[in-house]
Amino acid sequence: MHTTRPREFTGKHMLLVTCAFFGVIIAVNVFMAVSSARTWTGLVVANSYVASQEFQVKADAAHAQNEAGWTMHVGYKDGQLVVLLRDGEGPLDLDGVSAFVRRPVGGHDDVAVPLARSGDAYRGPVGLTSGVWDITVTTADTALGAIERETRISVP
Repeated sequence: MHTTRPREFTGKHMLLVTCAFFGVIIAVNVFMAVSSARTWTGLVVANSYVASQEFQVKADAAHAQNEAGWTMHVGYKDGQLVVLLRDGEGPLDLDGVSAFVRRPVGGHDDVAVPLARSGDAYRGPVGLTSGVWDITVTTADTALGAIERETRISVP
C-alpha cells in the first residue's frame, strides 16, 4: 500500500504568496499614478508667488462688492451661458465681462467665452455637454475693483 503525505506549506510557498500580494499592490499603484498624471496636471496657477501677491487685492475687491450688495447668478440655457450681475438697485452695467468655462477635473474642454450685454444679463454662446462645469466670471476694473468670481453649474 502506498500512502501520500499531505502537502506542506513551506517557506517557498509563503515567499510566492507574499510576492504575489505585494506585486498586485505595486501594479495597481503604478496604474493609478500613471492614470492620474495623464488626466490632470494639477496646475491651477502658472506662478504661485504672483498669485499670492494678488490675493489680498482680489479679496478686498470681493469684500467691497459684497458690502455693496453685488450678486452673480450663472446659468446655461439654449446653448448660451447666461450671467446675471446685480446690485441692490438692479442690473450692473460693466465692461469687459467674460467667462472661462472648464471641467472641475482634467485639462480638457476649457474654453473662454466673451459675454455681451443682452437685456438684464450677459450672454455668450458655448456648447456645454452634460456634467459639472466650473465658471470663472471676470470683468474690467470697476469702482470697487475687478470682478473675479467662480461658481459651479451642472448641465443635465
